[in-house]
Amino acid sequence: MMFLDVIPAEVLQNGELSVSRIDNLLGQLFDHAIVLGQKIILAAIIFFVGRWLIGWLRKLIGRFLEKRHIESTVKSFLDSLANITLQITLFLLIVNILGFSLTSFAAILAAAGLAIGMAMKDNLSNFAGGIMILINKPFKIGDRIVAQGMDGVVQSIGILYTVLLTGDNRTIFMPNGPLSTGSITNYSTQNERRIDITLSVSYGADILQVKDILSSVISKEAKIKQSPAPFVGVTMLNNGTIDVTIRVWVDSSDYASINVSLNEAIYSAFIENAIYASATVAVKMLKD
Repeated sequence: MMFLDVIPAEVLQNGELSVSRIDNLLGQLFDHAIVLGQKIILAAIIFFVGRWLIGWLRKLIGRFLEKRHIESTVKSFLDSLANITLQITLFLLIVNILGFSLTSFAAILAAAGLAIGMAMKDNLSNFAGGIMILINKPFKIGDRIVAQGMDGVVQSIGILYTVLLTGDNRTIFMPNGPLSTGSITNYSTQNERRIDITLSVSYGADILQVKDILSSVISKEAKIKQSPAPFVGVTMLNNGTIDVTIRVWVDSSDYASINVSLNEAIYSAFIENAIYASATVAVKMLKD
């Protein structure tokens, strides 16, 4: 009797097992299993076909944007947005195929909306920041920028993060929200940049000699532009020292290399002419 107590009433007949009803129940379970198996197989097929189709559509969108000569910044953002949208669409399609009610699924999401909204508020801010970057265009892919204390070349601009590659080959993921509202220095927007080098010499030093030395160093660097003309002059009279400043213009791509070569050449020229640097200032050592 204990065994009969756990058997559903519909398979019992006068308190005894009904073979026909058991067969009917097993048949129903088998039918449900077949239907569920078909749904799982169909969902798996849709998943793999959908992933391939998403990749194909992203390539198609990319080619379309290239033909329209859309900026790489916009292309990166739209690709990221399209990928997320298509992935969500594929997920909802698979959920529907497996038999889950989208209405019930939406109700569950609505019920958890507040918690999800609180958890994703930073991501919503980053999404809005990505839109602002896309509209204002403070930089594009390939530009070297300094923002949020980071210095690097922009690799991609997604809907939530902008990726930078630093000079020492580190990858930085910067949230778009703070990035869009903070200060951004873009070193790639102009074709030319100015190099400023300031040197301190003591009172009593031969300023004309110092200027001649610096002018000679500048004249030997072929990549320095002559328009605007290079500047060498006294820019500050300090307490005990005089500031002599060099200002020269170069192509932005040559800025780093020429800055280094100028400093090295100035140091060598000062050594040759007996102008030495102490721990605090550069002092002219008068020859005997």
